[in-house]
Amino acid sequence: MTSEIEAQAGSLPRTTAISADVILAALPDPVLVIDADDSIHWVNPAAEQFFGAGSSSLRGSSLASLVTADSPLVALVAMVRKHGTGLADHGVEVAGPRLGSHRVDVRVSPVLEAPGSLVVSVRPRSIAESMDRQLSYRGAARSVMGIARLLAHEVKNPLSGISGAAQLLEQNCSEPDRELTRLIRQETDRICALIDQMDQFGEEGTVQVRPVNIHEVLGHVRKLAQGGFGRHVRFTERYDPSLPPAAADRNGLIQVFLNLVKNACEAAPESGGDVVLTTAYRHGVRVNVPGTRERMSLPLEISVADNGPGVSEEMRAHLFDAFVSSKPGGTGLGLALVAKVVRDLRGVVEFESEPRRTIFRVRLPIYTHEEARPSRANDEARASRATDDSRAYRATQVGDNRHG
Repeated sequence: MTSEIEAQAGSLPRTTAISADVILAALPDPVLVIDADDSIHWVNPAAEQFFGAGSSSLRGSSLASLVTADSPLVALVAMVRKHGTGLADHGVEVAGPRLGSHRVDVRVSPVLEAPGSLVVSVRPRSIAESMDRQLSYRGAARSVMGIARLLAHEVKNPLSGISGAAQLLEQNCSEPDRELTRLIRQETDRICALIDQMDQFGEEGTVQVRPVNIHEVLGHVRKLAQGGFGRHVRFTERYDPSLPPAAADRNGLIQVFLNLVKNACEAAPESGGDVVLTTAYRHGVRVNVPGTRERMSLPLEISVADNGPGVSEEMRAHLFDAFVSSKPGGTGLGLALVAKVVRDLRGVVEFESEPRRTIFRVRLPIYTHEEARPSRANDEARASRATDDSRAYRATQVGDNRHG
C-alpha cells in the first residue's frame, strides 16, 4: 500500500517555482526597494499606483523627491540605516507633490543579502479607518431615525391643523389680517418641508438595487451644479471609461453626489475654484460587512475633490454626524444623509483633507445578477424618475456640516 502511494506521489507534477518579483507584484500594498544612496531600485504595481508614476520614472529617483523632506518615512529610513534592524511606524502622515497626503502604516527592513538596500512596505489605512467610522455612523443614523419618526408623526399632525385653521380664518378676515394668515400657512409649510427632509433618515425599506451608470449620474449632477451653485467653479472630469455599472439606486446616488458636489463648490474659492470628479476601479478592495461574516467587494471608487480651505480639525471626528455644522444657518443634515444613503447601498464613504485639497471618496459594489432585488415595473420606475430628480435636487438644500 505504501509503495502505491509513493508511486502516485512521484507521478504528481512538481510545483512551478515562483520568483520573488511575481509574488511582490501580486501584493495589494505598495512595496519598494531603495539602494544605499536612497535611490529607488524596484517598485511593485501597487507602489506605481500609490505614487502616481510608472516604474520607469520611479526607478533611479530619490526617495526625497517623492515625499516631503520632513516626512516620517525619511526619518524611519534613517533610523533603520543607523540601527541596522527593521522598524515600523503606524498611522503616520506621508505627503508628497505627486501622492498628496495619506495616513499609512510603514515598515522598513534591511536586505541582508544586499548591504545598504532596504525594503519599504506601505499600507494605506483609509479603508480600515473608514470602516471604523461607518460603525459610529450607524449608531448616529439609528438615533436620527428615531428622532425623524417622532417628528414626522407627532409634529406634522398639529401643523396640519394649524394650516387648516389659518385657511378658515383667511376666508372671513380683512386684507391686513390675511397677510398674517398667509404667513402662518407659509411657515407651517416650511416646517413640514423640513420634517419631510428629516424623515428621509427614517426610511429603512429595501433599496431597489439596479445597474447604474456612474458617469451618467455624475454628468447629471455636474449639469445641475453648473446651472446654479457651481457657476463659479471649473469642473474637471477624470473618468475610467471601462467602469462597470454600480449596484445602486440612481436617485440615491444623485442625492449623494449633489450634496458632495454642492459642498465642494461652496468650499472652492470664488476665483480659481476647482472641483475634480474622478472614477476608478480598485482591484482587491474588500471589507467586512458589520454584524455578519460576509465580505463585500467595493471596487468602484468615485471621488469629489476641491481646492478649498479644507475641513477643520475640530470638525473631522463629527463630520458625518447629524445636526453638527460649522456653517451659519446650516442644519448639519447634508453629509449625514450622504452617510445613510451610502450605508444603505452597502458602500463606504471616506474623506481626506488638507488646505487646498479635500477629497471625498465613495466606494460601491459592482452590479451582478445576484444583486437584483424585487422592483416595481419598468414603466412605474420611468414615471417616477422625473419627480425623483427634482426631489434629489431639493435635498441639496438640506445643508452641510463641512464649511462655515
